[in-house]
Amino acid sequence: MRMLRTGRWITAIALALLAGVYVRALVYTPVERTQGLAQKIFYLHVPAAIWAEAAMVLVGLASIFYLFLKDPRLDRFAAASAEAGTVFAAIVLTTGPIWGKPIWGTWWSWDARLTFTLFLFLLYVGYLLLRGAVADPASRARFAAVVGICGMCLVPFIHFSVYMFRTLHPMPIVLQPGPPKLPGTMLITWLLSLGVFTLLYVGFVVQRYALSYLNEQLEAAGEGL
Repeated sequence: MRMLRTGRWITAIALALLAGVYVRALVYTPVERTQGLAQKIFYLHVPAAIWAEAAMVLVGLASIFYLFLKDPRLDRFAAASAEAGTVFAAIVLTTGPIWGKPIWGTWWSWDARLTFTLFLFLLYVGYLLLRGAVADPASRARFAAVVGICGMCLVPFIHFSVYMFRTLHPMPIVLQPGPPKLPGTMLITWLLSLGVFTLLYVGFVVQRYALSYLNEQLEAAGEGL
């Protein structure tokens, strides 16, 4: 219960900080010259995209170690990270079209990066559905680990898709070879937002890990009775 309360506090603090970051983005950060106010979604969209991908990488790594060590804590962490990643992927797929409509003139394009990101979201959903469909804990963890590893293998294709394919999606301007191409004020706002999303990820994972542990304890107590 202490872990669950800690996760809730971390999440609440992160959400409050996110509101503050967006006040900074809207009021104190310059308007981008060519995209106008639509570019402000950048401070929400890009950190969410980074953590949608990073969460799946962590799912995959935890899954690999689980297959060797059979430690249920690794499976719990993988499941918690997948749930957090699903939230971030949903944010990406929501904010992307809102940003793209005024810039590209369309809500959706079967652009390589967009398509791979949609695949990532569907993998997250499939991962969670699989966990809910398999009753045996050992089989559930083993099958989910395979899906998690597959999801991790997709992440490099998402990041490098803008280099591998002709794409509407802009090239990276922060996570790229060389220094970031953002002006200082915009870069600071983006870094603050990335820090807040990192805190959100931690808060989500701590809560979901604690709930998974409590559910396992209740299931074990029910079997014992």
